[in-house]
Amino acid sequence: MTEQPENTRAEGSTADSRPSTEGTVLSVDGLTVIGRPSDVEIISDVSVSVNRGEILGLVGESGSGKTTLGLTLLRHLKRATEIVGGRVWVGRQDLASLSERQVRELRGRAVAYIPQSPASALNPALRLGDQLSEALHDPTLTRSEIADRVREVLREVALPDDHAFLRRYPHQLSGGQQQRVAIAMAFVGRPDLIVLDEPTTGLDVTTQAHVLETIRSMTREYGTAGVYISHDMAVVADLADDIAVMYRGELVEHGRADAVLSDPQHEYTRRLLMAVPLLRTSGHEEPPARDGEPLLRISGLSAGYGRTQVLEGIDLSVSPGECVALLGESGSGKTTLSRSVAGLHHQFAGGLVFDGQALATSSYRRTAEQRRRIQYVFQNPYEALNPRKRVRDQILGPYRHLVGRPDHPDLVVAQALERATLPASYGERFPEQLSGGERQRVCIARAVATRPDLLVCDEITSALDVSVQAEIVKLLRSLQDDGMALLFVTHNIALVSNIADRVAILNQGEIVEYGTVGQVMSAPEHEYTRALIADTPDFELSFPGAPERLGLGLEQEGRGVDSGA
Repeated sequence: MTEQPENTRAEGSTADSRPSTEGTVLSVDGLTVIGRPSDVEIISDVSVSVNRGEILGLVGESGSGKTTLGLTLLRHLKRATEIVGGRVWVGRQDLASLSERQVRELRGRAVAYIPQSPASALNPALRLGDQLSEALHDPTLTRSEIADRVREVLREVALPDDHAFLRRYPHQLSGGQQQRVAIAMAFVGRPDLIVLDEPTTGLDVTTQAHVLETIRSMTREYGTAGVYISHDMAVVADLADDIAVMYRGELVEHGRADAVLSDPQHEYTRRLLMAVPLLRTSGHEEPPARDGEPLLRISGLSAGYGRTQVLEGIDLSVSPGECVALLGESGSGKTTLSRSVAGLHHQFAGGLVFDGQALATSSYRRTAEQRRRIQYVFQNPYEALNPRKRVRDQILGPYRHLVGRPDHPDLVVAQALERATLPASYGERFPEQLSGGERQRVCIARAVATRPDLLVCDEITSALDVSVQAEIVKLLRSLQDDGMALLFVTHNIALVSNIADRVAILNQGEIVEYGTVGQVMSAPEHEYTRALIADTPDFELSFPGAPERLGLGLEQEGRGVDSGA
């Protein structure tokens, strides 16, 4: 934790200069944050305000400074950063005038934060009930009232409120359930301001729709002001009242959501919107017919954890150069299926054949060549990278083990990073020096460095902003053109309609619909599939005609936002 320096007040400011607008919960005036020792401005002269019961959508690419701004609203600074100008008020409280003890008392009660990664919000050694009760540090409430509040907030985020669930540990939940618990922890204290840093990143569309509705209704009902940090423009379009667009630490556009999204004034905002994947329910081309045996064939696969059955009778195949998407809610079995294919989950039975050879259940019993040819990219980049190793070492480690010692290791690292749209200089960085999106791209670079034949992608774009997501989709398409097959796990239906050839819809461990993307998206046969499509945020529906005016969508050429911005 970095203590607020004495010189953080803007020159000429006084304690009485706080805006007196009735109903304003958050006021930021000329905030500037720099990195040490380089003195480079991470946030430069940013001024925003949020009224009671309203939500500000804070958007921008990875590295734009939006998370740093969000943390600064809690007076929590990353290591080697410092506030050098401007002021932040929450209600009538000037954060610069408070002691560290007063700031700690403010957090959770007046200001709450939901991080992008639930792993950084939940204590793996504490039961869920204990963690939620600790988050509600209100001495006026009795133990019974605290228990009632905890159960109420769990229901609000669509989680069970029974005793058995409250006794679980975080590792006993799916990624989406962990994120919902983190959201519940933030709202349980009924704060005045809540900072949400990509809180729905790991959630399926059905859960996301419920959580967004919960956030919307709770901010209005309790008069909470929200700052919603996101790269998902469709979500922001559906949720935010105001939108602030950040680029390289500066606020380049700020206004009402309908004005910014339907008629953006800044070129960077336009380029950011050009990368939005639109939900396409028609106009899909049928995938080419693929002759010969599939690269991967799954027959009658059933899997579980101990006595708990997760998957039952799964049948599907993936051909060379084909992308098969797995869609479904959290807990539907998507990740269990993908981990079984990669040999990371061995409690399964059934046929699993890769290039004509039966695969062992565990990766330890597979050959090095089989492990090289099937690579896995994990959903959570914060847990997938070793914090003590440089990026280059994390790429070269698997390469040396599965391929051999390279003659030109720097070239291997540079080529892998380039394929993941990162400069070669990132090879010398540690994970803590990367944003969430940059960490995920490093994970992708590590996987493709060994030139696999099948890439198992477990929500690999969920942590990426839309512009980088578009570039990753472009990368995956090029890999497909080279013959690489993809098993693509995602909750982003709009993304599936732009990249996959076929899609399997999983519900409670079974495939309820399976076919080409055109068939499933245009004429879904199962009620569950229709519900998933209905729950997907649709930018085009929120702002009719805007996509045509702006030329939006992944198919748009020149979708990178950095060039010319």
